[in-house]
Amino acid sequence: MKQSGAKIIIETLIEQGCDTVFGYPGGQVLNIFDELYLNSSRITHIIAAHEQGASHAADGYARASGKPGVVIATSGPGSTNIVTGLATAYLDSVPVVAITGNVPCSLLGRDSFQEVNTVDITRTVTKRNWTVRDVKELADTIREAFRTAISGRPGPVLIDVPKDVQIAECEFTPQSAVQPEPPLRADGCSIDAAAELIGEAERPYIYFGGGVISGNASEELRRLSEKLDAPMGCSLMGLSAVPHDTPRFLGMQGMHGHFASSKAEDEADLVIAVGVRFSDRATGNKERFAKNFRIIHIDVDGKELNKNIPADIAVRGDLKDALARLADRIPQKAVPKWAERITQLRAEEKRITDAFMKDSPAGCLNPYSIIDTVSRYSGNCCIATDVGQHQMWTAQRYPFAGRRTFLTSGGLGTMGYGMGAAIGACKATGGRSVLITGDGSFGMNLNELATAVSQKIPLVIVIMNNGVLGMVRQWQTLFYSEHYSHTTLDRKTDFVKLAEAFGAAGSRVFTEKQLDEACRQAFAYNGTYVIDCAVDCDEFVLPMLPPGGSIDDMITRI
Repeated sequence: MKQSGAKIIIETLIEQGCDTVFGYPGGQVLNIFDELYLNSSRITHIIAAHEQGASHAADGYARASGKPGVVIATSGPGSTNIVTGLATAYLDSVPVVAITGNVPCSLLGRDSFQEVNTVDITRTVTKRNWTVRDVKELADTIREAFRTAISGRPGPVLIDVPKDVQIAECEFTPQSAVQPEPPLRADGCSIDAAAELIGEAERPYIYFGGGVISGNASEELRRLSEKLDAPMGCSLMGLSAVPHDTPRFLGMQGMHGHFASSKAEDEADLVIAVGVRFSDRATGNKERFAKNFRIIHIDVDGKELNKNIPADIAVRGDLKDALARLADRIPQKAVPKWAERITQLRAEEKRITDAFMKDSPAGCLNPYSIIDTVSRYSGNCCIATDVGQHQMWTAQRYPFAGRRTFLTSGGLGTMGYGMGAAIGACKATGGRSVLITGDGSFGMNLNELATAVSQKIPLVIVIMNNGVLGMVRQWQTLFYSEHYSHTTLDRKTDFVKLAEAFGAAGSRVFTEKQLDEACRQAFAYNGTYVIDCAVDCDEFVLPMLPPGGSIDDMITRI
């Protein structure tokens, strides 16, 4: 049966298991939105306040569900507005399928109204992108886009569909949902070599990242840790891969990581890196980083092997398979002296952390106590953050218990990411989400409060409000002679009144008692609730490795 291109788009999305799309209508996608209207009982469209918010919502949906998120935007400014969202997803390996409209094929390249070269603009922030010029190729292109997004190392893709292709008709035959490409099986020789190196280690340490989550390899990771009697630490993106109370888990490491995990890695004689890319935030000074240990690097993406840090043994392959085979290949190890040293590092970290929990100035809350209080109410909710000090405090302190419950922009560091992501997570899980943000980040995309309220999203927003751009101010204090250039916001925004103006509810709190009461109200509220928490502007995120520094330069107190 012949169908229009717009109809084919919707039918193919449904075919691929898509039940929710995020977006914003416009002239060059009106045919697609007409089909969304006609098929509203089969697929839900969530209109955002801004296309960037829609792209972050698709990202949050994907992170929380493990399924591709879908965003639809019109041509010109619509498509350029999703670029930040695509870049965020690309650097964090999140499967997002973007569909953009464009001017008719005959007008492409003529500087037509609301025309940009979307494919060229997004080429470096997508795994692959397409312009479809023939309606006969449309369905198969969408199928290929889904396959690309979920295969190997996941990531975003984009399909640009000119208006005349949406109008044109052709025969359409439904198919089954695509499956990812067969997982790449690691070479047996590299598994054997890794096992041999592990057998020689006296102080093994496992460093894992977001690849463990996307590769569904959490259980295999834990089994390997138990087999080796090895402590584990993670990158920012690895948080929630294993429960926070996993016995050998030491937490996040790196620039603002836990003292024990960062020190344990440095004192190890072998680091087994799993699904990580050794970013500069994780390594600091690269020449100093691997001074004391050898490295086994396991990743599904061969381009990451030996890219930032050379590996003694590089294993390319599906993580779930590679970790299982590696654990089978090695005997049970016991390293009592290493375990004793880890216990000492945990105790030293506790002394450092206890110092952070000092009394805050009158009228201000301690960031750690805010997170502790919120976590008592939030249960296993998805926790989204924006970017800055609040993000690092959350990463350090929040007790993540379930996989895919931490949503944050790690690679790109996108301020304003959290609102859209939290909305997407709510739609993915059908439950409540929590956004922990700062007043600077929240200001980036607070317009999405309109989306949360209109969509009746059960969302608790916790703002750590210190009146400054906190992380930049911290750097200015430590490294720029306290030259606070444009980081004191001096804004008069009343976030509680703002929330009420959008149709949400809210509270302003200054003490732990007030925060506890606000959380009680917020988590019982059937809708969106904003808690504005007063935080001192000179609260710092510690420990900290200075930029370009190393573990030898770790700052543990000011």
